[in-house]
Amino acid sequence: MKTDSQLQSDVMAELEWEPSVDHAHIGVAVTDGIVTLSGFVSSYSAKLAAENAVKRVKHVRGLAEEIEVRYPSDAKTSDPEIAKRIADMFEWSVSIPQNKIKIKVEHGWVTLSGEVAYHFYREAARDLVSRISGVKGISNLISVKKALSFFDVRDRIVAALKRSADIDASTITVVAEGDTVKLGGKVHASYERKVAERAAWAAPGVNRVEDNILVI
Repeated sequence: MKTDSQLQSDVMAELEWEPSVDHAHIGVAVTDGIVTLSGFVSSYSAKLAAENAVKRVKHVRGLAEEIEVRYPSDAKTSDPEIAKRIADMFEWSVSIPQNKIKIKVEHGWVTLSGEVAYHFYREAARDLVSRISGVKGISNLISVKKALSFFDVRDRIVAALKRSADIDASTITVVAEGDTVKLGGKVHASYERKVAERAAWAAPGVNRVEDNILVI
């Protein structure tokens, strides 16, 4: 196990390696394997990129994120302008279902609500909003509509796994309970586990995925 000092160096190196993050304005502290990020970045997407960079580092036990989003003085945007930009981009995007998502903006913080058929739409909406100038944070309250049949959800996931050239579907177990999918079994690489997770999230009505797959 690495010391906190070694882990701090690894995190700082990963932040420096990430091209979408201006690491010069980010502070890194580590206590008992818990990483705390402080400082400021110029956009919410850069804030997410910094968080994801930390999560890629081995032996990180947790993340406390205190980064502030600061915009240049000439780029301040009012809440109504942010809301209009989001609404326009939702209308233009083929990845966002029309008239399904409600938008609320308060002091630069965006709250998304509504109901969609797939988890993919929920994530696509959040990712799109994160790229808009003036957004300081996002509360994603969009829910995924429940599927009509547990068996249909399971069958769709299993079929998707069987179609994939990257995974042996016979080593994966799939259980659908309500809006939750539980994955089990064994794979030989972490990317195979990610393939199974993506297949589960792609099924209609899935709000939660419990990944208990072992990498051996």
